[in-house]
Amino acid sequence: MKKIILVGALLTYSTLWALVPGQKALDFELKDENSTPHKLSQYLGKVVILEWLNHGCPFVRKHYDSKNMQSLQEKYGSKKGVIWLSIISSAPGKQGHSDEKKARADKAAKASKAHAILLDPTGKVGRLYGAKVTPHIFIIGRRGTVLYQGAIDNVPSTDQGDIPKATNYVVKAMNAIDKGQKVKVAKTTPYGCGVKY
Repeated sequence: MKKIILVGALLTYSTLWALVPGQKALDFELKDENSTPHKLSQYLGKVVILEWLNHGCPFVRKHYDSKNMQSLQEKYGSKKGVIWLSIISSAPGKQGHSDEKKARADKAAKASKAHAILLDPTGKVGRLYGAKVTPHIFIIGRRGTVLYQGAIDNVPSTDQGDIPKATNYVVKAMNAIDKGQKVKVAKTTPYGCGVKY
């Protein structure tokens, strides 16, 4: 019980600094697992999903080991033309840190369907966005504004069995965006492991 209360307190703090819905998404440039640079502004006109990633985090493993994250990446990225970017902001020597070789291996091992895995070893982009946990999701609309930021779903656990009964905020937001509607739940408290800056 004490652990849950402590985590809740930390995650509530994390949302104080994150970009909020309606705010212009801040431009950045990072290289991916193949040394290819990606600039957020190059995707203007498309929906972009940013997912903060750390494969060592049990909350992340919940969604990857169950294939829940890959299913979302495929459904929205591969099939609907959304740009899904996974971002690793773990610093060198910290859990989850990745270089290009490791990122390529992890992407293959996890069968990630993300458009790219972006490496942010200095944590500059993570701090720019106020990302404090993994996973932390940001959905950016075609005009470059944040449409959703927060948790992947409403059940903050590491148990894969909780996924089917959870309300998936990414699905809800993307369904609204697909229909040209306003995202009703545009901001939630993200849960997970702290980003290892």
